[in-house]
Amino acid sequence: MDWSRLPDAVRSRLADVASTAVGGLPATEVPVPLRRLARFTPAKRAKLGAPALLAELGASTVFRTAVVAWWDEHRPGELVPDADDALTAAAAAVLVGDAAAADAVAAAAHRGDVGELRAERDAALSRVDKLTTELERLRGELGEAREQARSAGEQRDAEYQQLRRRVSEQGAKLRAALDGHASADRVVEDVRAAAAADLAAARADADRERARAEQERRRADRAAGEVASARQAAREARQADEVRLGLLVDTLGGAVAGLRRELALGGGGPRPGDLVTGAGTAAGGGPVDGLAALDALLAVPTVHLVVDGYNVSKTGYPELTLADQRTRLVGQLAALAARTGVEVTVVFDGAGVVAAPVRGSRGVRVLFSDKGVIADDVIRSLVAAEPQGRPVLVATSDGAVVRSVQRRGAYTVPSTAILTRLVRG
Repeated sequence: MDWSRLPDAVRSRLADVASTAVGGLPATEVPVPLRRLARFTPAKRAKLGAPALLAELGASTVFRTAVVAWWDEHRPGELVPDADDALTAAAAAVLVGDAAAADAVAAAAHRGDVGELRAERDAALSRVDKLTTELERLRGELGEAREQARSAGEQRDAEYQQLRRRVSEQGAKLRAALDGHASADRVVEDVRAAAAADLAAARADADRERARAEQERRRADRAAGEVASARQAAREARQADEVRLGLLVDTLGGAVAGLRRELALGGGGPRPGDLVTGAGTAAGGGPVDGLAALDALLAVPTVHLVVDGYNVSKTGYPELTLADQRTRLVGQLAALAARTGVEVTVVFDGAGVVAAPVRGSRGVRVLFSDKGVIADDVIRSLVAAEPQGRPVLVATSDGAVVRSVQRRGAYTVPSTAILTRLVRG
């Protein structure tokens, strides 16, 4: 018999029979391909191992005999060709090789077809009953929907009539509002035209008043500037006169003291220092070479030290920024002024200074040249402003400045020399 042509129902029953027997057979009687299935439950063996079970049943007479023997021993009378169940009878006939196996398979297939038809008929009748019930429900819902639609239509008609009345009323109000708006627009245009005219006149008056006020302000600013300049000039002139007078008084005091020593006939004669030959007083002006000469000049009373700021700072510490150079130089000059008591003025070029200028430390005057003026000219002005006879020492390595201030009687010292004194203290 060709097992591949057996009806699906018979094949399924054969797989169930074999899966039940495999679970109870000794491991030695179970074919090797089916031993893994023996650990599954019967239902799982029949579902997952049906192809393998049917293949072994069709190919192995020994396996078929073992399955039939297990059923005869453990469940006698159930797997027999004359069983009441047509599928079981067909499966038993196939397994034992009964001569009437073909008829049993055909009868099982026929009964299976009849059963399927009956099942399909029952299912169809059930669907008809469900559809009939659904139809009745839909008819009821359709009636309700029609009633709701009729009520909604009546309500919609009523609302439509109400909306028509509202639209008519709103149209009347809108026409009245448009008429009022047009009237208001005309009034607004009139008011705007009058306001524009008044505004133009007020702006013209304001412009004239602003021009007069600006003219008066400029005049007042000029007057205030002239007054401030006059006051500053008078203050500076008075201060300069006072300083010159003080310096002259100090110089005259020194000269008077010298004359008194010279004319003191009964005072024991001239001092030993006055009798030293081969030396004389400086005529004023000239270079100062060496720290000894610099220290001697700094010890002279009323000496004024004028420092060319950037010429000295760029020579001593060029790696710093200009602001840091100014700060360091002013600090060192303040220490020198405190130690020696000399008057110190340091002058920097004011062009390009964006940070807040360094304020003068105690004993040091810090000046910045004005716009368009270089520090060299300020230094020349400082030398020229000193009274004749006061010793002035200018610290710079600028040749032009050195020559010009020496012509005016000032002493000069190179930047390197003053830096050495500032560092050594």
